[in-house]
Formats: sequence, C-alpha cells, structure tokens
Amino acid sequence: MLKLESICVFCGANFNGDPALETAITKLAEVFAEKDITLVFGGGKVGVMGLIADAVLAGGGKAIGVIPQFLMDKEVGHTGLTELIITENMHQRKQKMADLSDGFIVLPGGFGTLEEFFEVLTWLQLGLHSNPIGILNIGGFYDHLFAQMDVMVEHRFLKKANRDLVFNESDPALLVQKMMGFSASPDEVWFKERNLT
Repeated sequence: MLKLESICVFCGANFNGDPALETAITKLAEVFAEKDITLVFGGGKVGVMGLIADAVLAGGGKAIGVIPQFLMDKEVGHTGLTELIITENMHQRKQKMADLSDGFIVLPGGFGTLEEFFEVLTWLQLGLHSNPIGILNIGGFYDHLFAQMDVMVEHRFLKKANRDLVFNESDPALLVQKMMGFSASPDEVWFKERNLT
C-alpha cells in the first residue's frame, strides 16, 4: 500500500451551495485527518478551496496552500494555513503543488480545475510521476468528462489503459483507499510507437 503523506486537491474557487458537495468535503477532510494526510491546494480562501482547507484545519490536520502573487494581491489567499507558499506565476504554482504531493484528488471546479487535472494526468501517462489520481465525482458532476474519455478511447486517440489510470468514486474514504493501492509505470508502448526508446 502506498503511504500518501500529502494529497493535492484540485477544486474550484467558487461554491454552488450543493449540500452533497459540502458533506463530501467534510468527509474527505475526516479521511485526511484519520490517515494523517496533509492537504496541498491552491491556497485560496474562497469557494471549494476555502471549504476543504477550513475543514482539514478544523479537524486538526495540516493544509499547505500554493498561490501566485497576483492572486495574493487580489486578497484571495488563505492566511490561516499551516503554510502558504507564494509563487511568481501559475506555472510555478502547479509545479510546486505537484512536487509537494503523493497523489491528486479532483473536486468540482471550472476550467482551472480541469487544466490542473489533465496536466498531472498527462504527466502520469508519460511516466513523469507515478502518483495516483482520483476524481471525487459528487452527484455525477464528472460523468460527462468520463464519457468524453470513453469517446477518445473509441476513436483511438486514447488507450483504455490510460483512460483507466483515473479513479472515479463518489465516496471519499473509498477513493483514498483505492489510491493507496495504486501502481503505475510509464506507457512504454506510447514511447516505442514514436521511436522514443
């Protein structure tokens, strides 16, 4: 079993008021506390970001935020964290979040959340890291995203093995449990097909 000492949570800077999502955030924070997992996140005090950070801290856990200077200048940074790291730009922010994390969980969000998710997923496919990635799919929020992945497989732009790299669960405890049992190696077939080995 993998020892996940820290998990990066990608999520939105907005919150839609969904009580099911709020309950899932609370349960995820409880799992982090139970398993002594440090939260790594985008450092904001607003939206889903603020909710997950506050829930982890309220349970006695650790929360590390990583935020670019321009967002701090807009006063959206969470100043009550275990640690707040300020970067020069978004690229440095994402790299730092990845460097600090043993795994990644995706909660509901918008463009930024999806961009972060697909970047670390692509890195996993290419063997640039071997950390598990899970989507906490509350109320079917990401069902269409998984359907699109299936279309990519059907049209042969994506291998099913790479589609299956992502865990899809609605229960936070089950998601983390499955992530702890994850193992992956680089997609050697991908490299061989392109004469890169």
